[in-house]
Amino acid sequence: MKCKLAFYFSIFMSGMYANAQPKPTATLIITNAAVYTVDKQHPTAEAVAIIGDRIVAVGSSAEIDVWHGPETKVIDVGRKLVLPGFNDAHVHFIQGGAQLDQVQLTDAASPEEFAKRIAAQAKKTPKGEWILGGRWDETKWPKQELPTKELVDGVTGSAPIFVERYDGHEALANSAAMKLAGVDAKTKDVPGGVIVRNASGNPTGIFKDAAEELIYKAIPPISHEQRVRVARRALEHAASLGVTSVQHMNPEFADVAAYSELAEKGELTTRIYAVPMETDWRDQAKVGIRHAWGSSSLRLGAVKGYADGSLGSRTAYMFEPFADDPGNRGLLSDEMHPPSAMRERLMGADAAGLQIRVHAIGDRAISMMLDIFGDIEKEHGYHDQRFAIEHAQHMAQKDFERFARLHVIASMQPYHAIDDGRWAEKRLGHDRARYSYSWRSFLDHGVTLAFGTDWPVAPLDPLQGLYAAVTRATLDGKNPDGWIPEEKITLPEAVEAYTMGAAFAEFQEKDKGSITPGKLADMVILSDNIFSTKPEAIRNAKVETTIVGGKVLYGAARNR
Repeated sequence: MKCKLAFYFSIFMSGMYANAQPKPTATLIITNAAVYTVDKQHPTAEAVAIIGDRIVAVGSSAEIDVWHGPETKVIDVGRKLVLPGFNDAHVHFIQGGAQLDQVQLTDAASPEEFAKRIAAQAKKTPKGEWILGGRWDETKWPKQELPTKELVDGVTGSAPIFVERYDGHEALANSAAMKLAGVDAKTKDVPGGVIVRNASGNPTGIFKDAAEELIYKAIPPISHEQRVRVARRALEHAASLGVTSVQHMNPEFADVAAYSELAEKGELTTRIYAVPMETDWRDQAKVGIRHAWGSSSLRLGAVKGYADGSLGSRTAYMFEPFADDPGNRGLLSDEMHPPSAMRERLMGADAAGLQIRVHAIGDRAISMMLDIFGDIEKEHGYHDQRFAIEHAQHMAQKDFERFARLHVIASMQPYHAIDDGRWAEKRLGHDRARYSYSWRSFLDHGVTLAFGTDWPVAPLDPLQGLYAAVTRATLDGKNPDGWIPEEKITLPEAVEAYTMGAAFAEFQEKDKGSITPGKLADMVILSDNIFSTKPEAIRNAKVETTIVGGKVLYGAARNR
């Protein structure tokens, strides 16, 4: 394959003296590699040359060797696979960083184990501090029943706790937490939320969706120093997994301030597109921020909203009732009370040039958001808005065509399918589940897929997501050939969704997403060539080296 050199000629060669100028040399060369570029014009290569933070050439090892100079660092990867850095299109980055040091309940396989871990956390938590985190999943328990405050009151005493279900759409508070929040039997439900109550009308400790805020408002905010420390933990974790860019959904502006400080110090090692709440869209609009505004390290210019809840918490908003809860069709979020208010805010955000991204999981919630996107396009015309529906998990078949016609991006998290697929049909029934996590259907309709994880709802590891997209083999081992196998996609398609698709979702496809001359030098080296292994082995591969902006951030490789 011919080496692509044109990008830097205009920088290093000029006018009639071009031939007299010394040829530039690379600061870093990656060679003897199996490079999968995600560049359809030149899909494979053996080597890459980098100057500073940009790729200057991609080609054979012999072609790239001409870029070698006395100061060039060379990484010989021994024919291992090199991919563009992974771009997670949907994370909660600070929350994920905090969870790394909080109580971990995801794999607690029984209520007893749940309480045991809470008790251990309570013993090491300083007096007056809250016990947070959790990510519990009652579907893994022998009796799939929600926990109650009685399960933990005896082991926590006066220490307040508020631990989230793994989907983040419901959480458990103990009596101490409810007392601090002023919540009791007289507390009324809030629009878009539910306080779960026992037969006597007393709160059980479970708060769903908007009702969670009744407890959250009592939790003291973390300090700036704590936020920076948590961000560093998240950055280290991302580098270890080859995640070179993330799109942080619903950050507080205090999170952005922490990122800004780290960027100023040269320590923001993961590129971040921050997407605050749509209810605060004027905060960006009033200072003239538009989509994808900022530097290659930190950008703003988008807003994120919620249309509904989650399938696991039975708060996804559906056309028909849940199969295992016949009186329940789910909940519209508090932002959708009424839908006209959401429409008005998003209309204003689009007029201001901000990108709009909305969480919608249930088929009816998705359909309502497509209605609003259609109204915005009628009002303002199509101007490459790149609307995105986050999750887009349970589709009505009629809406795939609308997704494509309105150029809406499907920002999805493949790991959710192999996790939720353990029980989703109990919620929906077999026929309604057919268009759940419908990656194949979206691609066949010409819809752009952008993959991510929703970390800390799911692991940040992109290789687990690639495995899920290709196999759809549920975590319980009961669907080895794939749950709804019709919706599997190929490995090249899945890698593209995690790189170019995610870059497109943040207006950065010209700067990253593929290993192409001129783009940012963000790459990962894997332990195994996942294109030549069996699909079920993809999840066993590891990231050996992570490179961001031409700098090796994680791992080691052989130098020549």
